[in-house]
Amino acid sequence: MDFEQILADLKNKIYKPIYLFYGEESFFIDELTNYIQQNVLTETEKAFNQDIVYGKDITATNLIELSRAFPMMANYRVVILKEAQDLKDFKNLEPYVQNPVNSTILVLSFKNTAKVDKRLKVFNLLSKNAVVFESKRLYENQVYPWIEKTLRENGLSIHTEALRLFYESIGADLSRLSNEIKKLVITQEKGKQISKEDIAFNIGINRDYNIFELQKAIGLKDKLKCYQILDYFSKDPRANPLFATVNRLFDYFTKIIKLHMLQDKSKQSVANAAGVHPYFAEEYLIAMKNYPMSKLIQIVSYLRETDMKLKGVGAVSISDADLSKELLYKILH
Repeated sequence: MDFEQILADLKNKIYKPIYLFYGEESFFIDELTNYIQQNVLTETEKAFNQDIVYGKDITATNLIELSRAFPMMANYRVVILKEAQDLKDFKNLEPYVQNPVNSTILVLSFKNTAKVDKRLKVFNLLSKNAVVFESKRLYENQVYPWIEKTLRENGLSIHTEALRLFYESIGADLSRLSNEIKKLVITQEKGKQISKEDIAFNIGINRDYNIFELQKAIGLKDKLKCYQILDYFSKDPRANPLFATVNRLFDYFTKIIKLHMLQDKSKQSVANAAGVHPYFAEEYLIAMKNYPMSKLIQIVSYLRETDMKLKGVGAVSISDADLSKELLYKILH
């Protein structure tokens, strides 16, 4: 089952005896686990009927004992095993998985684990007798729609420029994105379209002088804007460290190289490959024209050379500000 279906069933009070949540993306695992923890029982019922335990602190035998107990003055018992990957004798849950108690909701939550050991018999039994959800990381081009959808569910929309600034500033960490969205929901009026100014203010960055705008200016070969942003960075190096800028530019130019290798260079294809909203595909197409493959290979070399200098290899007496200007000159000319 997928995340949306499981959550819809839970909201409709359609409960199953066992839930197995696992995978690389912890956000969806936490959302489902927390929903069950907070909503199945009332606060009064939780005192006698809800147990939250951790894999490193319990055995399979103890977990089965908790799960076989009957509810007191409630319809259900809730037993949540967090960090289930630390339960050393997990395979010993087989007897309970074969014959679970219908009045108990047992949640098995694996965190930061790409895959569970499906060779074990207990996982074969779980696939038949439990609600199983594998929480996969979203691809870059899936994060944009997820942000828009989450905002829409909270009565907000977002301008495409603001959407990109939001993603570029936070990255693909759904937990961080969710926390920032909650801040927007609190501070913005319902029905409002979120602007770049709103994102910049809430996240604490400059709307015009940031790494996203630098990448854009470099791609368009807007030399004046490039040096203006670099000058802004040099005035606050702690907030804009050069090593972070080099890493982001390396990712950016690596992406341009991959786009050059596409057979289909339509806007939609470029947007999909770059993991961006189609609105921004034209920027990448211009960058591809401005930077042929031969130049891109040189640029990657310049970035690696700068990275080595920042790490003290072949160290020279040059400030980060001057080093950044040297790098930018090599990129643009």
